[in-house]
Amino acid sequence: MPAPAAGEALVKVRLAGVCSTDLALMDGYYPFTGVLGHEFVGEITGAPTAPERVGERVVGSINISCGHCRECLACRPNHCLNREVLGIKHHDGAFAEYLCLPLDNLHRVPDVVPDRAAVFVEPLAAALEIPELVPIKPSDRVLLVGAGRLGQLIARVLALTGAELDVVARHAHQRQRLQGIGARCIEEPEVADGHYDLVVEASGAPGGFALARRALRPRGCLCLKSTYRGEVPVALSTLVVDEIRIIGSRCGPFPAALRLLEQQRVDPTPLIDCVEPLANGVVALQRAAEPSVLKALIDCS
Repeated sequence: MPAPAAGEALVKVRLAGVCSTDLALMDGYYPFTGVLGHEFVGEITGAPTAPERVGERVVGSINISCGHCRECLACRPNHCLNREVLGIKHHDGAFAEYLCLPLDNLHRVPDVVPDRAAVFVEPLAAALEIPELVPIKPSDRVLLVGAGRLGQLIARVLALTGAELDVVARHAHQRQRLQGIGARCIEEPEVADGHYDLVVEASGAPGGFALARRALRPRGCLCLKSTYRGEVPVALSTLVVDEIRIIGSRCGPFPAALRLLEQQRVDPTPLIDCVEPLANGVVALQRAAEPSVLKALIDCS
């Protein structure tokens, strides 16, 4: 069992979600060694400096910042120059019975939000970072490229803006889970050149980037939610000529994600395809890698 450092809490993990990043790390995307997993819901079982928080059901933001570098002092802790990242960089993650995180990273889960919804808070917050960075009007034409694990949540967030939303979803099971959220599923050949005010690229594929760029109108905005492995060819001169804005987007606001779940404005639970006990964690990772599986969970309780 890990021992919490000063200012940290010990958390008993209840559920953990398998993310595409976990699969990429296993495939050598980043040289991480340790316990994977950064999507979780758990219970604080030890907090030496805040014993009143013991017993809280919590989720945790994944960036562990130093608090004293120039980015932290500029109120950008997610970009801390010395950051560790839960289950991704220098910090053991959530595919375990217990984990440690700073108390400031831990957010209490409202009682009405079940564990199977709360485990989605981290990726839902990442989806919410898009409207944090890009003003979206109800009159905007928006295209989402990619309807995988994160893309499904992004679609649900973008649908709340009232914008005209098209989603490029390649697979039938992806289209089925988008029914009834207020989005139109289309095929790649149906994407009109230069038609959209905002395009969100969440496919993780170079071809997805090319499609997203082609779909943008002049002075449109391209929001990148994919972390590509390797280099992606880009015709930079067209970005200049068309005055395209490119915005990278990573982690997002946990309180807003928890509020959406509490108000039942987003229901991520239909995305769950399997739940395996921690003893079968390898099976969960194998299932998550199957093309037809959107979300695999690991029951660590």
